[in-house]
Amino acid sequence: MIEARHLRVLRAVAATGSFSAAARELGCTQPAVSQQMKALEASAGTPLLIRTGREMRLTQAGEVLVRHASGILAGLTAAEEEVAAIAGLRAGRVRLVSFPSGSSTLVPTALAALRAAHPGTRVSLVEAEPPRSIEMLREGDCDIALAFRYGAGQAEWDDLVVRPLLADRLVGLVPEGHRLAGAGSVGIAELADESWIAGCPRCRRQLVDVCEEAGFTPRIDFATDDYPAVVGLVGAGLGVAVLPELAIESVRPKGARTVAVEPAVEREIVALTLPDLAQVPTVAATLDELIRAAARA
Repeated sequence: MIEARHLRVLRAVAATGSFSAAARELGCTQPAVSQQMKALEASAGTPLLIRTGREMRLTQAGEVLVRHASGILAGLTAAEEEVAAIAGLRAGRVRLVSFPSGSSTLVPTALAALRAAHPGTRVSLVEAEPPRSIEMLREGDCDIALAFRYGAGQAEWDDLVVRPLLADRLVGLVPEGHRLAGAGSVGIAELADESWIAGCPRCRRQLVDVCEEAGFTPRIDFATDDYPAVVGLVGAGLGVAVLPELAIESVRPKGARTVAVEPAVEREIVALTLPDLAQVPTVAATLDELIRAAARA
């Protein structure tokens, strides 16, 4: 296999005409130059240099290698500089996918801090709910997935690096004129006869599970993935809902009131990445900023 260090020596020999002159230019010894040329000829499988008097002359194969060496070494130098910039956080990119309420609360704070600390780092953002966001991470379509789950200890993320961010409690949302609007807390069973407005599919399944544990099946009249739409429907008096606090934080609940719901239910908010990606400086820096943003939330 031809190595870049051998190409550098060959180019120096071709430019100076001798092993000793090449050694002075490269800052090494003449025997070291001779040894590397022998190794390069062994890799090439043909002579690259011939001695004519006191000078070394390239063979046809040597001329071919020298002709290509400049482009190869220039490309390698550019690659080394680019990698060094990424490793030093002077450059690089991070592809982030997040669920909507995370995009409007945690992500802006984290990315603003990341840009201030590392202005050369570029971040792209797309939105997707789990499990689709997890699939995107495993398929290589993103570097970090901001996700959530209900109930810890599941094995669905065992192959991923999991950075816990926060516990997001579910709260009730009722119209301002509702009989329970002024209550400090509400048992979920007290809403058994209400018309329900449900959120994303995973939240919807969680709502049904919690209600069934309390002894009833919720009558879901409206379902939407858009949290502002849920709040708007509740505010218009069309039903009640249970939403994560993070979702309500990003929406002004006009015409609606929040109430604590018992039994308490939380979803775990996490940042996920692949084990190899966790070692990439830009990814690690982004994860750190997401953790800090969650601590401030």
